[in-house]
Amino acid sequence: MSSPHQDEPETGTHAVDTAAVDAAAVDAAAVDAAAARLAGIVATTPLERSPRLSEVTGAEIWLKREDLQTVRSYKVRGAFNLIAQLGDAARAAGVVAASAGNHAQGVAYACSALGVRGRVYLPRMTPRQKRDRIAALGGEMIEIVLGGETYDEASAAAKADAQATGATLVPAFDDVRTIAGQGTVLREAVEQLGRAPDVVVVPVGGGGLLAGSLAWVRERHPGTRVIGVEPAGAACVAAAVSAGGPVTLDAIDTFVDGAAVRRAGDVTYPLIAGSGVDLVAVPEGQVCSEMLALYQIDGIIAEPAGALATAVLRSPAVTGIPAGATVVCVLSGGNNDVSRYAEVVERALVHEERKHYFLVEFPQEPGALRRFLDEVLGPNDDITLFEYVKRNNRETGPALVGIELSSPDDLPALLKRMEAAPHRIEQIDPSSPLFRFVT
Repeated sequence: MSSPHQDEPETGTHAVDTAAVDAAAVDAAAVDAAAARLAGIVATTPLERSPRLSEVTGAEIWLKREDLQTVRSYKVRGAFNLIAQLGDAARAAGVVAASAGNHAQGVAYACSALGVRGRVYLPRMTPRQKRDRIAALGGEMIEIVLGGETYDEASAAAKADAQATGATLVPAFDDVRTIAGQGTVLREAVEQLGRAPDVVVVPVGGGGLLAGSLAWVRERHPGTRVIGVEPAGAACVAAAVSAGGPVTLDAIDTFVDGAAVRRAGDVTYPLIAGSGVDLVAVPEGQVCSEMLALYQIDGIIAEPAGALATAVLRSPAVTGIPAGATVVCVLSGGNNDVSRYAEVVERALVHEERKHYFLVEFPQEPGALRRFLDEVLGPNDDITLFEYVKRNNRETGPALVGIELSSPDDLPALLKRMEAAPHRIEQIDPSSPLFRFVT
C-alpha cells in the first residue's frame, strides 16, 4: 500500500489509489453515479425558500437543508460513497478517518450500515455532542480516538494509523469518491428546484463540497454562478488559489470547526482553481450573527459551518447577487452543541459593535463607581462584566469593564463621555491579542 497522506487518500488497492488522487476522475457522471449509489441510503433533504433572506437580499433564496440529513450534515454522502466502493480485502482491513466531527459521523454511519470496522480521530476541541453522536451512529463498528488541537493534527494521527495497520484512509474531502458523493447535494437541489439556479452558495473547508458542486454544475449548468464561502480565520482555499497551489496556513481560528482546515486538498484544488468560482471570506462574528438569526427567526439550529453560506448574504454588496435572482444556499450541518451559544452570542455582539471592553482606572474612594455609572454610561447601556484586575496601590484600582450597547450607533457618544470623565479609560480593540483573554 502506498503511504497514506491527508491529501493523497489511502484506499484498498494500488489501482484505486491512483484513481483517488486523479482530479480528472471527478466529473458530472461520477456525481450521477454517486447519487445512484446513495439512493435509499441517505435522506433526500428539503429545499426550502427563506422568507427572511429573500427579503434581505431582494433575491429568491432557497436553503438546501443538509442539517436535516441522516447524520445532520452532508458529510455522510462522501463517506458512504467511498466506503461502499471498497473491495472485500479493504473492507476486512477496516477504515480510518480524521474529522472535526461531521465527517466522522458519516464514516460511523457508513461503517455500521456496511459492516466495516473503523476508527475516527477527532481534535480534542470537537464538541461533546458530536462525539456522542459518532458513538451512537457507529455502535460497535466504530472507535473514537481524541488527539491534537486541530483537524490537521488529527489527520496526521489518522495517516500514521493507516500506514501502520493497512486500514483504508477515508479523507474528509480530498478523494475523488468523497468529492463525488458531496457533489450530490447540489445535484439533488437542482432536481428539487426543477431548474438551474442563477447562483449557488457553498460553504468551504477543505474544498470537497465546493469541488464536487463545481464538477457537476460546470458540466450540466455552466451558466450558474458559484460562490464559495470560507471562514475568515481559516481561508485555506483562497490562499491556495492565490499561491497557485495548496499552502499551509500559519494559524487558524477553530471556531467554525466544521470548516477550520489549515490546508486545501491536492485533489480539490485543481477542480476549484480556474473554475471561475467566487471565493468570499466571512468573519466568524458574522457567522455567529447568522446562527442566531437562523435560530431565533427561522427556527433552524445550525452549526457554525452550516451558517457560512447564508452568513455571506448579510452583506449583499459583497456577493453582488442581483435582485430577483434564484439562489441556492447549502446549509451544510446542524450538529451544534448548545453549550456553545454563550460564545456565539458574545462573538455576535462584538462583531455587531454592540459589546465593548474597557480597562478603567478607578480612584479608590467612596462613590467612584457611582460617578462612572452616572457620568459615563448612557441610559440604555448595560455593564455585563466588572472585575478588578489588580490592586496595585491605595489610590487606584484598574478594572475590566464590559459594556453592551442597545445600538452600535451609541458608541461615539459613550466614547465622548469617557474622554470627559476623570477616570483613565482604555478601550480594548478586538484585533488586540489581549482581547481573546477577556471574551
